Amino acid sequence: MQKLMIYGASGYTGRMAAEQAHAAGLPLVLGGRSHASLVQLGEELGADCRVFELSDSDAIENALVDVSAVLNCAGPYMDTAEPLMRAAIRSGVHYLDIAAELDSYRLAEELDEDAKAAGVMLLPGSGGSVAMLGCLAGHAAARVENPRKVAIALHVAGSMSRGSAISASRNVVIETLTLHDGRVTPRPAGETALFDFGRGEVSCFAVTLPDIITIGRSTGIPDVETYVHVSGNAFPEGDLATLPDGPDAAERKANRYHAAVAVTAADGTVARSVLDTVNGYSFTPMAAAEAARRVLAGEVRAGFQTPAVSPVSTTGTDLRL
Repeated sequence: MQKLMIYGASGYTGRMAAEQAHAAGLPLVLGGRSHASLVQLGEELGADCRVFELSDSDAIENALVDVSAVLNCAGPYMDTAEPLMRAAIRSGVHYLDIAAELDSYRLAEELDEDAKAAGVMLLPGSGGSVAMLGCLAGHAAARVENPRKVAIALHVAGSMSRGSAISASRNVVIETLTLHDGRVTPRPAGETALFDFGRGEVSCFAVTLPDIITIGRSTGIPDVETYVHVSGNAFPEGDLATLPDGPDAAERKANRYHAAVAVTAADGTVARSVLDTVNGYSFTPMAAAEAARRVLAGEVRAGFQTPAVSPVSTTGTDLRL
């Protein structure tokens, strides 16, 4: 029987992903570094638990020995993605995560050929904004002939989880990057653009998001720009270690996820799409668990894949979240 390991299962998002996967009936193994909280969750879900550090490559491979796919929910991903990706390739295990850190996607690009040779799929961003923005960009791109540019923005509202805040603080990109002519290149700092998330245009500032890689890869469009509009207390200050685990159900319900995209065709035609959906912290565990379910069912393609144009099974069924 194929098994899914969720690494970081006792964390804020990892716990919700484990609950979603359990509700879907997936055979689960819970992995992580915190013995007490992991065992407690394992007892609640009736799942096997494996405690191991990512600094020990032998321990990782031993933990993956009877696992078919691993979903990494343990950030910062600059610490966890590489040892788990490389171990997954060596072990013939498909790799998924929920990272929003650019370096995770650059690493997946770097390991693409090794993963293909091993028959392993690398699917970073299997839940969260990467999945949502990729699908939104694809929706708009399908409505024009010869799309050449994507400008996409997300509206960040509500509070961050403690893990997200710590990851964000460690992944500040000095340069603002964009995809231009198919290559990741710097762009002038401080640029802004207007986007309408459904209630009139607001100013958004240019940022470096991993979507410059994933949208370019999934759509084939050579130019991708990414922006953010921030409201509320989305980016906390002070001692991040003292933050609560993450927003509770009431706060998630009050702060929905909004995104907007403009796709420009070679003839100047512009197609716009807007997304209004559940809070990202609610969507991410649902999407990641569903992606894992499909991977266990055989919907895979070896190498670095993105959730918007994702693995196709031998029966030709598209995986779209």
